[in-house]
Amino acid sequence: MSVRKLLDLSGKVAIVTGGSRGIGLQMAEGLGEMGARVAVTARKQDELDEACAHLEGLGVECLTVAADLAAAASIPGIVDAVIARWGQIDILVNNAGCNWAAPAEDYPDDGWRKVMNLNVDAQFYITREVGRRSMIPRRSGKVVNIASIAGLFGNPPKWEMRTMAYNVSKGALVNLTRALAAEWGPYNINVNAICPGFFPSKMTKVTLDRIGRDVMDLTPLGRLGGEEDLKGCVVFLASEASRHVTGQAIAVDGGTTAV
Repeated sequence: MSVRKLLDLSGKVAIVTGGSRGIGLQMAEGLGEMGARVAVTARKQDELDEACAHLEGLGVECLTVAADLAAAASIPGIVDAVIARWGQIDILVNNAGCNWAAPAEDYPDDGWRKVMNLNVDAQFYITREVGRRSMIPRRSGKVVNIASIAGLFGNPPKWEMRTMAYNVSKGALVNLTRALAAEWGPYNINVNAICPGFFPSKMTKVTLDRIGRDVMDLTPLGRLGGEEDLKGCVVFLASEASRHVTGQAIAVDGGTTAV
């Protein structure tokens, strides 16, 4: 099979959570460009409408599903909508997430629970729903969890970042990837994670305004992540090009974790 054929996603159906903006929308673009039909989910319908118009302008067949993944009861409805439209789900990109900054000794219970609920619980719940309703019965599927390099180490003290729950949640997502890859491998389902470094976004703006120069100084490639830098990785992990790759966490960070 040619490499072009291995990377071709024509006829595949993908869900991208948190897909209305930022790296979620970037990955939705990449999947759509390779032929996938893409369902994007987020909380705000106006942002979803804007994202869908953008994707359709690129020739991508798009569906929007407004839902708050932090409310577990909303998750079956997301899967219902996608299956009703396209009959199957081949690719799930778990991108939705949140952060809360506070020193560990003062970290509030509600902040901890909010981050864990969306960054860990919701990721598992939607993956479980997609798995049992489409991927496992069809013996085929690609799950791509968007973790973070923050899940691979603690924050350097000089960065003055206090994101304990975020780091712990992303570390949990890395190990969820490994555990699920081992359990679902016999169903021909690949489960992998992407660990982005620092990408400019609404969630990272305050942090990067404060430490962006330090981050670039510690990054061998000397720059932050850009608008094209996750497309290739997500397409690879969503396609047959990665059919013998599972349980892996790939850092897309300009070399930060290599230092």
